[in-house]
Amino acid sequence: MTETDIRPIRTFHPRRGRMSARHHDAHTALWPTFGFTVVDGDRSALDLTELFGRGAPVVLEIGFGMGDATAEMAEADPGRDYLGVEVHTPGIGNLLALARERNLTNVRIAHGDAMQLVHRIAPGALDAVHVFFPDPWPKARHHKRRLIQPSNVALIRDRLRPGGVLHCATDWPDYAAAMAETLDADPGLHRTDREHRRPKTKFERRGAAAGRPIADLRYERS
Repeated sequence: MTETDIRPIRTFHPRRGRMSARHHDAHTALWPTFGFTVVDGDRSALDLTELFGRGAPVVLEIGFGMGDATAEMAEADPGRDYLGVEVHTPGIGNLLALARERNLTNVRIAHGDAMQLVHRIAPGALDAVHVFFPDPWPKARHHKRRLIQPSNVALIRDRLRPGGVLHCATDWPDYAAAMAETLDADPGLHRTDREHRRPKTKFERRGAAAGRPIADLRYERS
């Protein structure tokens, strides 16, 4: 049995939804240039310089939701490129619309499984990886589906440059504790108190409104 014969454990719910006219129009206009689909089992190298049309530090945004925070960060940080990966089609449409409205040239979007995408990125190629409010999979029998697992963290860390940052955030205390345990145990990461600006997301506001504490975990690659 080869690696491609093994069906990976999904860390997300497949999410589809109807795009608004604004989202659909932006998708039609920008997807050929700004977007691509992640194909399961594809291990071909992803050329980030070719993708963005320049050589600049790249931030990988895993699960950007509706894309508001990603667009805000990309607009405030034009010296870096932002590659977002998401499965929620209305969110993809919204980020494309925001990119057009704000004239953002440093955003690209991948539709599909984030870890399949990470496999295609060269070691040391990323300046930062953001995992903001991933699905907490709260039931114990589903914890194996959580994104922050030792094998996934090892792969993500390998794609970071030395000194690159893995920044995770969650509003589920038990997931925050599990994240910290996994990240602390990785031999190539160390916790950092260095501040990294992060706009509030819809999920963060929802969690705060429900009274859940927000945990930010920032780690640098050694």
